[in-house]
Amino acid sequence: MDWKQIRVYTTHEGIEPVAAILLELGVGGYTVEDAEDFEAFLKSETPHWDYVDESLYPLRSCETSLTVYLADNEQGARQLERLLDELERLRAMDSTCSWGRLAAECGQIREEDWADNWKQYFKPIPVGERLMIKPTWESLPENGGRAVLEIDPSASFGTGTHYTTRLCLEMLEQTVQGGEAVLDMGCGSGILGIACILLGAAEVTAVDIDENAVRIARENYRQNRIPEEKVHTFCGDIMKEEALRAAVCTRRYPVIAANIVADVILAMLDTLKSCLEEEGKLLLSGIITEREEDILTGLRRAGLQILHRREEGGWVALCVVRQLEERDA
Repeated sequence: MDWKQIRVYTTHEGIEPVAAILLELGVGGYTVEDAEDFEAFLKSETPHWDYVDESLYPLRSCETSLTVYLADNEQGARQLERLLDELERLRAMDSTCSWGRLAAECGQIREEDWADNWKQYFKPIPVGERLMIKPTWESLPENGGRAVLEIDPSASFGTGTHYTTRLCLEMLEQTVQGGEAVLDMGCGSGILGIACILLGAAEVTAVDIDENAVRIARENYRQNRIPEEKVHTFCGDIMKEEALRAAVCTRRYPVIAANIVADVILAMLDTLKSCLEEEGKLLLSGIITEREEDILTGLRRAGLQILHRREEGGWVALCVVRQLEERDA
């Protein structure tokens, strides 16, 4: 499959609002080039590098940009159209031009070239206390006693490097006790469900609206040698497709993970609650801090309350349960 390479030009201050748009569109994987970040890296008092490749020095004067890759198909065309509309909306909001020109530059790229462009930035990383995320193409001489999760996200969201995924993984580590059935709503690369199995969950039901994501998730489950009977994957919109809703929601789950975005979470709260066991835990991530109050309002309306909260880098993850008075009724 070929891909469209989309580079959005902005400013250091504009990275977060543009990134939020990308997540709202279901595009969670992106690379950032930013002169301010690179200068901070060079001036760091505790650097984790021995030398800097000379080819990186143009970053000191580059125009800040975020680069994403969209499938060159009908779904990718719809995502691009929505992205352009959202950038126009941002420009109208930005009366002081703090977010730069918010222009999108489009190009074509072959899949093998796309892989070469981003894989160099994805290295093994520890997450929480028990997990190690390892790209499938990297070697790992020492895992530090952690469970190793091999991942090749391809064009799908979920490497463990983004705050939203990492926060959710850390919460799952504290939530999965062993033997549970887990619902992964918006599975992306499959990273959360695979982590659940490695942490002891009995089985995972993985759902995503993007058919490419579901394909990639299945490949990653196989890469991690997860038995097929432990994984049930579905593609579609659970809010609109009755057959899918019936297939997924015929049972209740003790653990549900939804690493999506605020608006989708709000739209799905009643559905997620209906899939949750009486004493079950619902993990919500993909929430920018500016939208947290909206989520809190939605949780109160749905009869859900916060058990745990984590925040990092302007993103929030919540572990919620049914309100006590509702469980006692």
